[in-house]
Amino acid sequence: MIKSTLEQGLRIPHLPKLRQHASGGMFLLLVVVLVGSLLHSTLSWMWDDERLPLSKIVLQGDLQYVSAQDVQNAFARLDYIGTFMSQDVNALQERVEEIPWVSNASIRKQWPDTVKVYLTEFKAEAIWNGISLLNETGVIFDGDVGQLREERIKLYGPEGSNTEVLSVWRDIAPRFEDLGLSINTLLLNERRAWQIILDNGMRLELGKESLHQRIERFISLYKNLGTDVDRVSYIDLRYDTGAAVGWFPEQELGQENTDDEDR
Repeated sequence: MIKSTLEQGLRIPHLPKLRQHASGGMFLLLVVVLVGSLLHSTLSWMWDDERLPLSKIVLQGDLQYVSAQDVQNAFARLDYIGTFMSQDVNALQERVEEIPWVSNASIRKQWPDTVKVYLTEFKAEAIWNGISLLNETGVIFDGDVGQLREERIKLYGPEGSNTEVLSVWRDIAPRFEDLGLSINTLLLNERRAWQIILDNGMRLELGKESLHQRIERFISLYKNLGTDVDRVSYIDLRYDTGAAVGWFPEQELGQENTDDEDR
């Protein structure tokens, strides 16, 4: 009897604590359920296709040839444009980098409905084979030649020779500039022979070998031509020594002079 009373006396003080822990656990469980429900509702709302549509484009960068309309057209080629939450930025970037003038693109989303697009354009160094463009490192890109706002050197060559032709032009152009001339066209043909057309219309045939020596021979000859320079149609330097000079017909020159006087 005494033992039973002692056991009861030991157990009774613990019952209020158990009830307190049980109440606390139920309250915590209720809070977790409530927070989870709110979180689920919020995420469901945010991922709903009818909520937070991407509706604004902010275009940034030092741009001459790419417009906001170009970017919008690029985005329109996506099968589906998601919401602020669901849209994959990489998919947008891939589309924008397909715009011919775009070299690099950086895209981020800004809450709640804006896409910020920062673009870097290719810098056109030369026109390549009449239809494409080269940037400063010789990379070919498909910008519209007709959009160019300034004259560019015209370079021609076989497939894969773009960097070589650009490098040769940069190397030899200063030699002509010293004469007050500039290269309008530089061509490397399939037989690996070089041809130059100057800004005064004169054509130079330089062949496949000794390019720099033949250019030096032209410079020497040009300085000795004096006023006869205007009569020269082409100069063929594909010889070990010397050169062949082609002249405009006298009648054609006379007609040009008459036209000049009329103007």
